[in-house]
Amino acid sequence: MGASLGGAPIAALPAVPHYWLLPLTAQPGGAAGPAAGPPSAGFAEDPLEALLDLGPGSALPLSDQERAWCGALAAPLRARYATSRALVRRQLAALLGGDPRELPLHSPPGEPPRLAVGWGHLSLSHSRDRLLLAWSPRPIGVDLEAADRRLDGLTLARRFFPAPELAQLLHLPEARRRRAVLESWVRKEAAIKWRGSSLASELRHWQWDRERGALVQLRDGLSPECLCRERDGWLCAAVGEAVGSGLWA
Repeated sequence: MGASLGGAPIAALPAVPHYWLLPLTAQPGGAAGPAAGPPSAGFAEDPLEALLDLGPGSALPLSDQERAWCGALAAPLRARYATSRALVRRQLAALLGGDPRELPLHSPPGEPPRLAVGWGHLSLSHSRDRLLLAWSPRPIGVDLEAADRRLDGLTLARRFFPAPELAQLLHLPEARRRRAVLESWVRKEAAIKWRGSSLASELRHWQWDRERGALVQLRDGLSPECLCRERDGWLCAAVGEAVGSGLWA
């Protein structure tokens, strides 16, 4: 039997992944503004908390369980969590149909979100005040970083990257190496989410082969499809079947 929403069966699921890059800000009534470039302020400075109404009549389309989880979080985390889950529910309801509140979404704070069997797969990534959301009929992982993020690329690569990848990076000028390390990192984080694993157990086993344009899990021999592109000042990576054919909102 196919998935249903509020008793009404859903037509065939979309065949390709869908992506949304969304601001974690809101206006009264829950409307989100357009995406923009990376801000310098942290989320804790955002006035969103003052707009949150988590009561039963709230405009935010959250489940009762999500409202309860919100109540146990500190204020900045509460605002971030409530807004991100409301955005997820609105976007998925627009894609799949039905009432956002009735989507069978299980997404506790700090855990990977998941949909009920038959509803497809999703992945989230937060960076500063942006949310990258991906839905796919097959397992998918995404990661998001500001393209202008400052980092010591060589130190990171020496500590976490396999020797063959480090050797490729050593030949690059410093500015290109910083960008290459960042692009490799988001691909690997997306891959680890796709696998349902953890950075601690998997990071050192993933290699981005710049020369072949291939992401490889050296321990298990996996080489999943991946993409990494810049949108509005953000590096967005996705890993999983057919991610290159996905549609951006």
